[in-house]
Amino acid sequence: MPSRRRAREFALQALFAVDIGQSTGPVALSALWGAMVDGGPESSGLEAVPAEADEMEFALGIVRGVLDDLQALDARIEAASTNWRLARMPAVDRNILRVGAFELLHRNDVPAPVVINEGLEIAKKFGGSESRAFVNGILDRIAKEAGRGRKR
Repeated sequence: MPSRRRAREFALQALFAVDIGQSTGPVALSALWGAMVDGGPESSGLEAVPAEADEMEFALGIVRGVLDDLQALDARIEAASTNWRLARMPAVDRNILRVGAFELLHRNDVPAPVVINEGLEIAKKFGGSESRAFVNGILDRIAKEAGRGRKR
């Protein structure tokens, strides 16, 4: 069964590769999926199950969307963070935030609490000890600024 979380994890890894200058988004995704087929995903943190077509399509949509709107997304993230310039953020956290900000701002079909929760779960898996709280605070602020904040 296709998983949007796995698709987001694929997107995160591709965006990370782009961020550190090792690849372009679609090429990074292709390489990741090829490694999975060849049985080499251990270092990726992803299951050895090859990506399904729906996961590939969703991940590619995120990667292309983030890269197409990168400057505006980065500006929103930086404005929502307190005392943190984007360049000082850990690369994993920065790219989790890019995925989440893209979905909050451009994917109204995904509820904001789902976007934030997915960001938290991915931060727990791939980020550092403080990543969850950091990601939660910034994505929550972006959601509120975009009019998609949690209703109380």
